[in-house]
Amino acid sequence: MSEAPRKILILGGYGVFGGRLAQLLATDRRVTLILAGRSLDKARTFSDSLPAGAPRIALAFDRDGDVDAQLASIKPDVVVDASGPFQAYSGDIYKLVRAAIALGADYMDLADSSEFVAGIGAFDAAARAKGVYALGGVSSFPVLTAAVVRRLAEGLARVETIQAGIAPSPFARVGPNVIRAIASYAGQAVTLTRDGAKTQAYGLTETKRRAVRPPGMLSLESRLFSLVDVPDLRALPPLWPGLRSIWIGAAPVPEILHRALIALAWLARLRLLPNLAPLAPLFHAVLGKLRWGEHRGGMFVEIEGADDAGRAVRRSWHMLAEGDDGPLIPSMAIAAILRNELDGRRPAAGARAATGELELADYDAVFRPYAIRHAIRDDSALADAPLYRRMLAGAWDDLPAALRVMHTVVVGRVAQGEADIERGSGLLAGLVAALFGFPKAARGAPTSVRFEANDGVETWTRTFAGRIMRSSQWQGAGRWEGLLCESFGPFTFGLAALTGDGCLRLAVRRWALFGLPLPIALAPRGHAVETEQDGRFRFDVAIRAPLIGMIVRYQGWLAPE
Repeated sequence: MSEAPRKILILGGYGVFGGRLAQLLATDRRVTLILAGRSLDKARTFSDSLPAGAPRIALAFDRDGDVDAQLASIKPDVVVDASGPFQAYSGDIYKLVRAAIALGADYMDLADSSEFVAGIGAFDAAARAKGVYALGGVSSFPVLTAAVVRRLAEGLARVETIQAGIAPSPFARVGPNVIRAIASYAGQAVTLTRDGAKTQAYGLTETKRRAVRPPGMLSLESRLFSLVDVPDLRALPPLWPGLRSIWIGAAPVPEILHRALIALAWLARLRLLPNLAPLAPLFHAVLGKLRWGEHRGGMFVEIEGADDAGRAVRRSWHMLAEGDDGPLIPSMAIAAILRNELDGRRPAAGARAATGELELADYDAVFRPYAIRHAIRDDSALADAPLYRRMLAGAWDDLPAALRVMHTVVVGRVAQGEADIERGSGLLAGLVAALFGFPKAARGAPTSVRFEANDGVETWTRTFAGRIMRSSQWQGAGRWEGLLCESFGPFTFGLAALTGDGCLRLAVRRWALFGLPLPIALAPRGHAVETEQDGRFRFDVAIRAPLIGMIVRYQGWLAPE
């Protein structure tokens, strides 16, 4: 006979993170989901909304009451604390951990409090004696972060710095407990490692601007990350003894609201406000109403270190999640551990932070059904590479040979070919075409492109039937990070370099005039596609503009001299 389903008690089972964990496990008949919280009605309603599969039970549970008696009546195999905020727990903050171990049940939580996760090791002996595991911080921070750092550190003699950040979608549902947790440490002292020593920084008051940019994919726009107090700050340094600095940030959007929160954090740091906890309900209400932008999120992890020969190495990992799939990621660590256990890979007994329980390959299996993609960039290995090789990193190898040859510009090269050129009709289309120096309409026009590289910048001089069009290209930084920048006179365009289906596509993501940003809604549209056909490099570029229509399209082939 098959074994009885493993009983998983999820406290906060209808909340943001607990509900997403239940969603991830809902179709697995090897478990029985016990969804619990203060409201039995909410637990029942949420339970009924889940897809068919795993048996489920809705229960009322008061974590401020007699926890031992409640657990004894439920008799769960695994207790998952997905309630929080862990920063706000008072009194005996580990009473649920203690009660689960005493009952002989395994325990996991999604704690985002560095102090709470650091303290769970005090129960190691008790957990071992009972033959159970108690894992703290089983979420993106620090479990996914640690798994990524191990992958990035392969072949290195030491890891010296770790930086990471999470950039949620503006449309991701954020629970009030998350906001309460952030408000609790905004402007307050946060312990971290910097310059090889323990020191203090202040939550949200330190910022870095970064882009999430998996090679060959549509990068997440450059965002402002601010320092957060997460378990990684304490849990990761012991894993890499040579670590000199660690910094973890979050980049909520819209940025104008994020900057307002940073300003309030500074008031708390300067003691002009005692703390931001009383404002948490207001923050939650505002973030729930003011949303705009793309419904996609991401995460990055970057390390710096040295290889066995002492050479400096910088590598980074980037992940993108589309739509409603991104918010599932924090709950995926617990789902992965449970599924590993059901498949015969049970965590060792004992109490500890969960930093060593999963590898990146374990996440691959959980990511697979969702629109979640990730990749690694070895930036130090590409420092002296040609521009497009640096931009595309690992995606460079996805390009056909003719495209790789054309874009391997070390100093200079010339390519010759032909192009068919169409021009838009109308006065405005003609004026814009003249402004940018676009070629006139022609069929089979003799075409050449001179590529010149100097100090990381490529200059392209295109000649169509004697008419010259020149532009410069370089790798973007700051707000343009992750984009290929191309300038035509006073205009600069930020282009996403996308690979797939044997093509290279360039898509406009930003533009500026004399360095001043312009509304993306007014940017030129169209397509720019490079392919290989019969071993020959082919291009197809069409440029359109709002209210104007087509301005120019040129397509043809080139062969390097």
